[in-house]
This record gives sequence, C-alpha cells and structure tokens, in this order.
Amino acid sequence: MVSVSREAWKEMGLTAGEYERIKELLGREPNYVETGMFAVMWSEHCSYKNSKAVLRLFPTKGPRVLQGPGENAGIVDIGDGQAVVFKVESHNHPSAIEPFQGAATGVGGIVRDVFTMGARPIALLNSLRFGNPRNPRVRYLVGGVVSGISFYGNCLGIPTVAGEVFFHDSYEGNPLVNAMCVGLIQTDRIARGAAAGVGNPVMVVGAKTGRDGIHGATFASEELSDASEDRRPSVQVGDPFMEKLLLEACLELIDAGLVVGMQDMGAAGLTSSSSEMASRAGTGMEIDVALVPRREPGMTPYEVMLSESQERMLVVPKQGCEDQVRAIFSKWGLDAVVVGRVTGDGQLRILENGQVVADIPALALTEHCPVYNPVWREPAYVATAHAFDPASLPAPADLGAVLLEILSDPTVASKEWVYRQYDYKVQINTVVPPGSDAAVLRIKGTNKGLAVTIDCNGRYCYLDPYTGGAIAVAEAARNLVCTGAEPLAVTDCLNFGNPEKPEIFWQFRRAVEGMSEACRVLETPVVSGNVSFYNETNGQAVLPTPVVGMVGLLPDISKRATLSFKQEGDVIVLLGETFPELGGSQYLQTIHGLTTGKPPALNLIRERAVQQATLAAIRQGLVNSAHDLSEGGLGVALAECAINGGMGAKVVLPGEVDPLTAIFSESQSRILLTVSPGNLVALENLCHQHGVPYAVLGTVEGDRLVAVDQRGQRVLDLAVTEMTKRWREAIPCLIA
Repeated sequence: MVSVSREAWKEMGLTAGEYERIKELLGREPNYVETGMFAVMWSEHCSYKNSKAVLRLFPTKGPRVLQGPGENAGIVDIGDGQAVVFKVESHNHPSAIEPFQGAATGVGGIVRDVFTMGARPIALLNSLRFGNPRNPRVRYLVGGVVSGISFYGNCLGIPTVAGEVFFHDSYEGNPLVNAMCVGLIQTDRIARGAAAGVGNPVMVVGAKTGRDGIHGATFASEELSDASEDRRPSVQVGDPFMEKLLLEACLELIDAGLVVGMQDMGAAGLTSSSSEMASRAGTGMEIDVALVPRREPGMTPYEVMLSESQERMLVVPKQGCEDQVRAIFSKWGLDAVVVGRVTGDGQLRILENGQVVADIPALALTEHCPVYNPVWREPAYVATAHAFDPASLPAPADLGAVLLEILSDPTVASKEWVYRQYDYKVQINTVVPPGSDAAVLRIKGTNKGLAVTIDCNGRYCYLDPYTGGAIAVAEAARNLVCTGAEPLAVTDCLNFGNPEKPEIFWQFRRAVEGMSEACRVLETPVVSGNVSFYNETNGQAVLPTPVVGMVGLLPDISKRATLSFKQEGDVIVLLGETFPELGGSQYLQTIHGLTTGKPPALNLIRERAVQQATLAAIRQGLVNSAHDLSEGGLGVALAECAINGGMGAKVVLPGEVDPLTAIFSESQSRILLTVSPGNLVALENLCHQHGVPYAVLGTVEGDRLVAVDQRGQRVLDLAVTEMTKRWREAIPCLIA
C-alpha cells in the first residue's frame, strides 16, 4: 500500500497527532481514500471535536421530547399523535464565497434533515448576519443570500415565515447564514438514520453524484482568508425541483413502510451518511462506488465518497423490497440504485468494481475521533468594555431624532424588503406572517397552532457571552409567548471564531453555559443544533452568535396575539422593570458607533414570571396586542406597534430612570401589552398573582407617538407616518 504524504494529509486538514491516531485505529497506514474519509469525518464540522464536551451541558430531555440530539433533527410531541420536527444549521463559509448557491443549498440541506425523519416540512426560517450594507461587497452578499433562500424555498413550496437580519462590521468578510426548517409528523411514522438489519440492501437515491462540494466539510472547518475565493469549487450547486421530487418520493417510501433507515448526504456526503447510519445501528456497511450514479465521467472512489452533491439520500430498505423502492422513485423520475448491503462486522468497506479501496471500522470515523478540551480564558477587552459608563457620553438634545435614526438603522428597520421575496403563504398555513414577534402556523384539521422564531443578539454575547447566551434563549421564548404560544424546545446554531484561540473558546463555553441555564429554568430543552467554528476573516472573528431557534404550541389558534395596536382607547401596559442599562444597546451602536458596556442583566425567575403572566393574559382573552422589548428598548417597541397598527399613542415614561434611559434601555423581561379599559383590572390581578411589576403607560390614540416624562414635559412627539417612512425605506435605499 502506498502511504499518503505528509503534505497530502495536512492539506486535508488532519494534524500529526490525528494521523498517528488513525494509524493506531487501523493498525496500518491509511490509503488515500481512507485518509480523505477520516479527514472529513474528523473535521470540526462533522465531529464537533472541540465542542462535544461543552455541548453536554445542554439539557436535552423533557416530557415532550421524542428525539433529542444525535439524529438528523429533533422531535417534540404536540399531542393527538402529532409531533413537530425541527433543526437549524449554518452555511456560512459557502455563502461567503458564493452567496446564492451557498444560501440555497443551506436551505436544501436543512429541509432534507427534516423530511429524512419522515416529517413534511411546513416552514423555513433564517438568521442572517452581514457587515455594513454601505459596502458594495456586503450588498452583493445580501442580494445573493436573500435570492438564494427565496429561490430554493419558493421552488420547494415551503413558506419562509420568520427570521432576522443583523448588521455589524464584524461580519464584513464572514456573513452568517443559518437556515431552520420545521416539519410535522405522525408519531407512528418517525423514521431514523440507522442502518439496521444485516443483509438489508443499501441504496443511493435522488440526484446523480458530481464533483461539487468535495471537502466542503473541511472548508467549513477553517478560517476564511483572501485566498478563500480559490475554494469556490467546494460550494455545492442546488436544484430545488429535484429536491421537491426527492421529498415526495422519500415521504411516500416511509408511508409505505419500506424503510429501515434513511440519511441525507450532507456534509461529507456518502462518507458521513454511510458511517453514521452504520454506527447508530452498531452494524457495518459494504458499498461499491462503481454502482453510484454519476453525472461526471472518470470520478475516483475518493471523489465519489467525498462529493457533497445535493439532493441525494442513502436509504436502507427492507430486504426484498428493492423493486418497490425503485418503482416509487421511478414514478418521481429519480434514481434508486442498490450500491451495497448492511453487514454485521462493524466495518465500512468501500469497493470499486469488487476491489476493496477502503476498509475502516465505522465507529472509528464517528465515535473514535479525538475530543479536545481547548484552553479558554477571558479576553482582555471584556473588563475594558464593562468599565465603560454610557452616562459619560453627551446626552442627545432631541430624543425624537434619535428614535428616527434607530428606526432607520439596518438592524432595526423593516425587513419587508427581505420577506416580500419569500412566498410565506404557500401551503396556506401561515396565520401570523413575517414581521411580528413570531410567525404562527395552523395545524390543519385541529384548533392548534405552532409559533416559530429565531433569535440572537451578538453584541450582548460579545460583551458577556454567558448573559448573551441566556438572553438569546429568553428572548426567543418571549417572542413565542407574545403570540400566545407555550415555548416547547430549542434548536441552536452556535457561530463562533477559531476555537483554538483561548479567548474564542471562552466565548463559546460561557455562551453555552448561559444558554443551558436559561433552557433549564424556562423548561425548553435543546433537541437539535449545529456548531459553526472558524468564522473569521484574516484572523478577525465575528461577534459570538449563538442563534436560538424555538418552537411553541398554541392549543387554540384563535387566541393568538400580534404586536400591532388594535383600537383607539386601549390601555398600554408595560410588564417588567426598566433599569439604567444602555450597555451593548442599539442606541450606543447606532448613535455612537460603540459595541461596549455591560449588557442588560437577566433574572431568569423574573423572566419566567413575566412570560407566564403574559401567556395567561392572552389565553384569557384580555390582550389586544403584545410585543417584547428588545433592540431599541421601549422607544422602538412603541414605534413598531404604532407603525404596524397605523395608529399612535400617548404615554408617560416610567419614572425610575431618566427619559433617555426610559426610551432606549434594553432591560430584559419586559413585554408591552394593550388591553381594553374593561380588562385592565383583570390584567393587574394576573400581574400581582405572578409577582410581576408593571406600569400603566397610557393609551392608544391619534396618529402620533407622544411621550412625556413624570413632570409632564414632552420628550417625544413623532408622526406615525414619519416613523413608518424612515423604518420602511431605510434598507432598500442602502441596497438598491
């Protein structure tokens, strides 16, 4: 056997220690194909070798959890024999190099993760991060990413119903593109990715295999640099029409009861799907790559095993059912070819025309990867940032002008320019569309609904990753509660820089600790997720961005709430307390260009109480509108309620803090409610019952947003039409 050169295995991304470990596991030198298979499976993207130990901190079990981490997607019981299946993943590096295809194939991959479980996808969400949109390169990335998402989702006929777009200079060269998919399934139809049953056939189904995406997993496990454009061939090319056919064929296959196991060929392609399916079942697998349908001539076994061509699945049907499987896929115009069989020896054996080209214990690729515990230490910038006092800055003379400036900031301004490109009404389930705190979808044939959201504030996580991680969970839950939904469970996409840098790994570890504590207190276990490291460009990391996707349940969809003011004379009530907390705020970022200070504190017990009081009020029919306070604080929350409702308000600011702080503080655990005057006492009783402080601010009235301080002096007076214009037109002007 010809040994692999040091230059070759280093180029594949392996370290000297890892290569020695491979030799120990095999008892010999690996050949070129085997080395490539180990390289992709032991990459950070596939193995989680730097994050696995920390991820064990997450709570993953709960009374509703049917499937937690370890499968293609998480599953949560929603009663009546139904379950919701969901997951979020990143496609950051491919989107930085080729934004359209990078984003499009990110959508395709996450959809396959969901229907692989037997679920029909009903919704897509996305969390996007970019640099300054005044930069032409950033505008190119924004346009390509949004177009790629809309193209793939619209062609599939899956509505994109919610998301977020956040801008900060740290994402200039390394955008974040996180895609989430939600599906519905009957609990007796759940499929899993295990290659059980010795002797069962192994079939490759779907699209033909090409050379696109080879070593995509290792590309995702390294920092970007000026040379990254040379990696453009690593970006896969997607075909949503092929994916639609594949989706329907796979669901039909599962409904027919023909499937033992099924796995998407995502990162690392045939190598990951075959090794993971065998490992889960404790079996082995034998595959002849010469039988794999190809769209390019002359492909080597190495290329076939590492290709990340899209719209492909690995299926293990019941023995003797091969013809039925072929018939189903033929009906949908797709390949379904037997390429091997399940074995009982635990080996992943790869052949080419009957000749062995790789022979590896399946567990060596999946379970025996080295697990690292990187050194971590608090960065020096944290103490400096925390020492900063926002009160040291000159106070603005015109708070109305400040609010208008914040409303037109790309992060805060209307995202209609994005979601109007998405078909968010297809499947006719969307009852609360994009633009509210969370989207709400009906579950046909029932009175129930699902609320879905995705959230994170990277500034908070940069300044205090523990608190920022906890806030990401709390705010996602708060978004769901504001629709009337009970938060059920979390999927996460943890986007960080290079974990080999102690300061970056400290950010990661502390964020996971904060998220874990919030998940425990709010009873929202983590059921699926993704880690995306090495989000750096030329050594500069993005803001730590642990994105939280969350799903909630509405027992009665008719009792749902939205953020818009509904009628004149409604009473405006603020639940929670406002503190002098401007650190990490949108005010500091927009007006002073600063990401500094201490982010707002989070009391999880208070958070839970505010959420429970709000949920009870909505379900009792007391609430006409509900909106959580986040970026921009009370000022932006009031403006958004007014803009979306087309009516104004007159309020008296809370007296515990100065007007600037009252309007722009981002204190947590606060929700803005409106109620009819006759329901105010009942709401106040609920607040007392749950131990929630509240303040009656004023009423919905007129066509202006007017705020006065405790002395009756007017500190805000803005026409709703003027706010609407600034809020709605800000981004289209920048990206046109």
